[in-house]
Parts: sequence; C-alpha cells; structure tokens
Amino acid sequence: MGNAEMILKDGDFCKVIAGTHKGKSGFVKDIKISKTGHITITISQKSGVRFKTLGKNVELIID
Repeated sequence: MGNAEMILKDGDFCKVIAGTHKGKSGFVKDIKISKTGHITITISQKSGVRFKTLGKNVELIID
C-alpha cells in the first residue's frame, strides 16, 4: 500500500518502517499537520510508551 493511498485515523494499528523508531508498532493516538505541511502522529505502544513520528514513516496494519 502506497503512502498516497493510506488514510490514518485514531485507533489504527501501524508499524514504523523508517526513521528513528523503525520496527516499532502501536496504535495511532494523535494526528497533526505541521507548519511545513508534514503529517505527524503519536503512536502508543501496548506497553504504554508513546513516541512521535512522521506519517510517511508508517505502514498501516490491516487485520
């Protein structure tokens, strides 16, 4: 699935495929658009740890 086709929403399960948090996964909690126009999301892992990453670095996991 290409990033252009991906629509993230709160509660979706996703995996980080690039960047600092590569390999981590969790649930989308917060989606914002930065001043420069990039999509930023907060991901909450099952352990409760949260981190922020760019929307282009994640892949939606569909069950």
